[in-house]
Amino acid sequence: MPNTPAPNTHFIGYYLSGYADGEGSFLISFSPRPKFHTSLEVRPSFTVSQNSDRSEVLYLFKEFLGCGTIRRNVSDRTLKFEVRSIKNLIEKVIPHFMHYPLISSKRKDFDMFVQICHMVNQKQHLEKDSLINIVELSYQMNGFGARRYMKEKLLSCIR
Repeated sequence: MPNTPAPNTHFIGYYLSGYADGEGSFLISFSPRPKFHTSLEVRPSFTVSQNSDRSEVLYLFKEFLGCGTIRRNVSDRTLKFEVRSIKNLIEKVIPHFMHYPLISSKRKDFDMFVQICHMVNQKQHLEKDSLINIVELSYQMNGFGARRYMKEKLLSCIR
């Protein structure tokens, strides 16, 4: 972590939630995978992006949550803090935002994200009906976000 003054740990959880409320994303990505049982891979993740000259907060997320990675995002030349492990999402990220809640409309996305993460953690994404539900829920999240696949394309892939 770059040299910065130690933040007041009493307030840091609220600071990070506020920061994520503006700059974070709770995402569910999908990839068609014909060799998979259901033909569709489900990848939940939590991300926060920032310009490299203001990357201190990304390192703060990594340290405070005790998980995740920081990598360069070549598409927009930023750095990205990312948590993709379902175990870390369930045990660290979700409890953080339950304890230090979001206050914007992003809370609705978070609530659906929590539901999907629990379904994935319980292996329900390996069942056709539950996977359809996951796709439907995920397309209610991040209303203006870019999507690689149309919902109908993903649903048509599911076996």
